[in-house]
Amino acid sequence: MKVWSVKKLNKERALAISKQYDLPVFLSMMLDIRGIITQDEIRDFLSNESNFSDPFLMKDMDKAVNRITSAIENGEKICVYGDYDADGVTSTSLLFSYLYDNVGADVIFYIPSRSGEGYGMNNNAVDKLHNQGVNLIITVDNGISSREVISYANTLGIDTVVTDHHMPSGELPPAVAVVDAQREDDQSPYKDFSGVGIAFKLVMAIEGEYADIENLLENFSDIATLGTIGDIVPLRGENRTLVKQGLMHIQNSDRIGINAMKEEAGLNDKKITAGNVSFTLVPRINAGGRLGLSDKSVELLLTDNYEKAVSIADELGADNRERQGIEKQILDSINQSVSKTPNIVNDKIIVLAGEGWHQGVIGIVASRIKEIYDKPTIIIGIDSDGTAKGSGRSVEGFSLCDAVFACSDVLTNYGGHPMAVGIGLKKENIPLFRKRINEYCESITMPYNRIDIDCKLNPAQLDLSLVESLSYLEPYGACNPSPVFGLYNLKISKIQPLGGGKHLRLSLFRQNTYVNAMYFNHTVEDCCYRVGDTVDLAVSLDKNVYNGQENLSIIIKSIKYSQSDNEALIDSQRIFEKFATKQKLTYSEAQSILPSRDDFALVYRFLKSNNGFIYGEYALTHFLNYKVSMGKLKIILYAMKELGLIFWEQGLYTSKIQMVPSGKVNLDDSVFIKKLKEVQ
Repeated sequence: MKVWSVKKLNKERALAISKQYDLPVFLSMMLDIRGIITQDEIRDFLSNESNFSDPFLMKDMDKAVNRITSAIENGEKICVYGDYDADGVTSTSLLFSYLYDNVGADVIFYIPSRSGEGYGMNNNAVDKLHNQGVNLIITVDNGISSREVISYANTLGIDTVVTDHHMPSGELPPAVAVVDAQREDDQSPYKDFSGVGIAFKLVMAIEGEYADIENLLENFSDIATLGTIGDIVPLRGENRTLVKQGLMHIQNSDRIGINAMKEEAGLNDKKITAGNVSFTLVPRINAGGRLGLSDKSVELLLTDNYEKAVSIADELGADNRERQGIEKQILDSINQSVSKTPNIVNDKIIVLAGEGWHQGVIGIVASRIKEIYDKPTIIIGIDSDGTAKGSGRSVEGFSLCDAVFACSDVLTNYGGHPMAVGIGLKKENIPLFRKRINEYCESITMPYNRIDIDCKLNPAQLDLSLVESLSYLEPYGACNPSPVFGLYNLKISKIQPLGGGKHLRLSLFRQNTYVNAMYFNHTVEDCCYRVGDTVDLAVSLDKNVYNGQENLSIIIKSIKYSQSDNEALIDSQRIFEKFATKQKLTYSEAQSILPSRDDFALVYRFLKSNNGFIYGEYALTHFLNYKVSMGKLKIILYAMKELGLIFWEQGLYTSKIQMVPSGKVNLDDSVFIKKLKEVQ
């Protein structure tokens, strides 16, 4: 359940922008909504020019270039030390390719295995590189937290240049240079690069004052785009320039590996967008690192052998499908846990752990659970030797890394940024970590997981011209999301299953205007909405070409009952969750979720007359005409379950209530009711 928030629009200013810059009115409205209103902002956002700041404005860039240039000139052996995700793979590929192909350096690359070595540098890897005669390590997408390992490398006579984009925590590593725009003393104007963006800036700096930026973009923006989109960094400023250029080069690529991956993924005849890069190509690059070694992903991006490229692309496609299967297994396991102990998802930060959960997949699972419960989530996989590693995802407005850093004393390692974290800890410390991270949140008012509506639209105004205007906003991504529009007070006239029942098409109308909208990955069984319901839709708009005909495609991102006040429902549910997790309630909070006998009677009569309910508590509040708050409803259902009046099956995807034949019961016998009444 999300809070719907409509962004602010200054119509007069939007009309002025349209007139001054000769832009479509709808596009000008979207620019105003996104805060792109000054001449420079509009020019930079809409321009296809390659505007990059001087790379030497980044702290230590001069030291990095001097050491790398010296190593190249003296024939020293260099190792590009990367990471196993898409950002690390592309960072490694870009810098290795440049050093090997463009400047003829004696260079190798190294990517640690996710399962055997974990994230970042480690002493065993440094020993291997030392035995291979490496004199200089250049880290990409890691290194900022590798103080001890870099100190160890120094004792072996190996210098290190760190290039990273993660937040420093504590003292900087003792490297020759530490290039990271997140350093407090860094004065560069743009801070939001991924690791591959920093690698690209390093290449610019090595090229020097007269670097041919257009040539570098032609050679490397395709690789940089894969990593930039994959790491979900803001697509504004220099990142936007990189991705704009890169999408064009991926569309018409002469890189054999990318073409092989496009063919395997079925993208050869489709327009390449940030969306299909994110959901189709990036998962394949990630798949190698998630299930095995990322070396083959790097080799795919570097190879000039067609047969090898096709073979690796096929392997990565198979790895991705295997990853999807493992993801489903973990989700099924979590579903069983939630069914047995529903209280585990009432915490402000959900922490779930399981034996044998694959380390390469838990981050994706964390994202899924976060979306289901609209809460920050950390998923922990426990290995057979008792070591545990976790991956977390947050909601907008809550810094998960701050919460994790506050619990650092119970962790063996940790890192990340506000929206995503990685941790390591001992198995026996998982309950303590769960307790501590939620104690950190006790005094914090957690932000709502919002769905931002760019603007409301009248269904009668929907046509393809809107999509044409929106194309100027691409590429979409973090900080420049695909526009979402609100269609309000529509009545459902038909619900039709499609794609073998995996998806739905909803037919709706308001007054004399009829629309069809796709509701992907929802079935008739899990959809709580019915013909005749009046709903609000949050939708994206796209152009669909079928049999040579262009049609407007309306895709549902979220849906709610028009009468529903989601914010009030969430506030009430949070009071219940506070009670369920044994936090102290105020008297007014307790009273707000303490149901009366009339409340009980209302719910009981409804359930009995309908022989139970299968569509979840949100829908149940609607069917009860919002006469009972969400917190009261939860108390009623838990009390009815406790007293043997209902069988209540709770899980990730279902909340099924069945009536149980029973005699008369005394509501005051419920522990839930007794404890609420005790609150003074």
